[in-house]
Amino acid sequence: MAYDLEEQEQLDALKAWWNTHGNNVMLAVAALCVGFAGYQGWKYYQHKQSLEASAQYETLAQLDIKDTKQVRAISAQLMDKYSGTPYAARAALMAARANYEAGDAKSAHAQAEWAMAHAKEDSIKTIAQLQLASLLLDEKKYDDALKTLDEKHDPAFDGLVADLKGDVLTAQGKKDDAKKAYVEALANFDQKSRFRKITEQKLDALGS
Repeated sequence: MAYDLEEQEQLDALKAWWNTHGNNVMLAVAALCVGFAGYQGWKYYQHKQSLEASAQYETLAQLDIKDTKQVRAISAQLMDKYSGTPYAARAALMAARANYEAGDAKSAHAQAEWAMAHAKEDSIKTIAQLQLASLLLDEKKYDDALKTLDEKHDPAFDGLVADLKGDVLTAQGKKDDAKKAYVEALANFDQKSRFRKITEQKLDALGS
């Protein structure tokens, strides 16, 4: 095919540009392809991890909480191999509960702390926060318990956080502050909440 003079000049200019920049273009295209392949590979890996963790967690959820040995074993595997999934923190909470009921408060404390630090979901993080603060209250580490409760939490748990603050303040003998915390808790509980009556009883017990 014959080109006119203008087309030939454009073609020559394109060839010259390609001779200068062609290698860089090919390298950039190759890098994009590798990056895309890597991204797809990472997505596949995450999906595979999530499926495996889900299966493990389902097994864990079906266990009797008193089967401490099995709860510990499966939870440890989820926390070790699948820490990047939401199931790991949930497993840590179950292990904390199992250990607490088995009388191993030290392990329960460590697992609640791990769950709070690694939770991917705000609700699970807040449950871990409440669990850890309760353990600190049992240990009479009142300032640490309050500090834990003062950390950011899921607003859906405002009532429970305030109620537990009231418990800590009551244990410290800070009656007026405890009352305020219980009043705040009641303000955040739904009228039909099963926690409401318990908080009202605590408030009544403090007297006028």
